[in-house]
Amino acid sequence: MPELPEVETIKRDLFKRILNHKIRLVEIRDKKIVKSNNFVKKLIGNEIKGIERRGKLLIFVLKNKEYLLVHLKMTGQLMFKAKNKSGNVIGGHSLTKMEDNFSEKFTRVVIDFGVGKLFFNDMRRFGYMKIVGEEEKEKIITKDFGIEPLTPDFTWDKFNKLFNKRTTSIKAFLLNQKIIAGLGNIYADEACFCAGIKPDRQVNNINLEEIKKLFKCIPKILQLAIKNRGTTFNSFVDGDGQKGSHFNFLKVYGRHKEKCKRCSEKIKKIRLVGRGTHFCPGCQK
Repeated sequence: MPELPEVETIKRDLFKRILNHKIRLVEIRDKKIVKSNNFVKKLIGNEIKGIERRGKLLIFVLKNKEYLLVHLKMTGQLMFKAKNKSGNVIGGHSLTKMEDNFSEKFTRVVIDFGVGKLFFNDMRRFGYMKIVGEEEKEKIITKDFGIEPLTPDFTWDKFNKLFNKRTTSIKAFLLNQKIIAGLGNIYADEACFCAGIKPDRQVNNINLEEIKKLFKCIPKILQLAIKNRGTTFNSFVDGDGQKGSHFNFLKVYGRHKEKCKRCSEKIKKIRLVGRGTHFCPGCQK
């Protein structure tokens, strides 16, 4: 599933491609993805005036004070393909290898901006697109999303208070979007490694120094992943159809049975909260 760094990468890419371009056509190829009535009617002739993000949710600001919400869930992709002077779609801004990562086999929605087309692809069909007003958008953000790293809202006082009276594992804690928005399986494991905490530890058994380490580690690993344009294991590609390069910088995730880059112990993999979870038995306690 695309996590905060992957969704932020897509947001930044699309900001340069589709902002202030009028929507000419909308094609819905799979009605399951669209969660709004009058979806096509509301979009045609409209413009994207801004792009925001909350956790893993993309928020496209429309000119009529409505918002197009897009969640990629497990296998969703958003890719922009530009048009040449003849009006033919030719690929993303970075055309190299674009076609290797792009197929319309799983395209669910296409939005034509005149200068190019935005494709919403989703093999598993768990993602969605939804148009909402200001009030509903704020309600969704307040109800479904906790504090978010890399924002002024992510303070030590707020973070520390999240640990009060909780008895779940630290892995489940980090994955709960209503507690901390944006972390998923990859970066929860990486954050635990950075802080030296085993992911199956109970939250109420983590001491203050370990909480401080985790508070510093979460933004650190997310910023590095954004710098490397996200992590691609299976389906993630950026707004131009390119794979992320952060895979080479991961310390534990996806490295089962490989040597730890810090202490040479072999990375272990266990099952926690229904997810494959990676840690180093030498570095994490």
